[in-house]
Amino acid sequence: MCQLDAHESVRKFERVCEILEQNNYDTNRLIPILQAVQEEYRYLPEKILTFIAISLKIPPAKIYGVATFYSHFALKPKGRFVIKVCDGTACHVKNSLPIIEAIMKKLDLDVTKNTTDDMMFTLETVSCLGACGLAPVVVVNETVHSLMTPQKTIHLIDTLIKEEENESVGS
Repeated sequence: MCQLDAHESVRKFERVCEILEQNNYDTNRLIPILQAVQEEYRYLPEKILTFIAISLKIPPAKIYGVATFYSHFALKPKGRFVIKVCDGTACHVKNSLPIIEAIMKKLDLDVTKNTTDDMMFTLETVSCLGACGLAPVVVVNETVHSLMTPQKTIHLIDTLIKEEENESVGS
């Protein structure tokens, strides 16, 4: 088991090295480097951020500063399905809060725990998704779902769970 973990760890760092090489170890390309790493791992692991800092010969605090400044970057692992619920003015007025509460109850999440234990779902509340005419809006990964209600949202989650179960049975 340890050898497998070590092999997986080496593979991760090899991929980061490729990303750094593609960006010519250029500190001015820090944001594209972090974007590529996050695309690869779905978040920015602490060990990898430290490795990037050492590789680019810049203080780890600078890397963390950039990673925490931009809301696009995640320092914690996200689930397979990232559910973003808009709570901007239009969505809020059209009852986005009951949708958020229904998702939290369904997935056993709270304000401190936004990812399910099985790493299947992550819930994020966002200020605006730019789809005010479709309010309230829920986005799952990149798919926009408009005019949502708590019931429609729970049905959507149940559908995703069922599809996942069918996919794992077929594997």
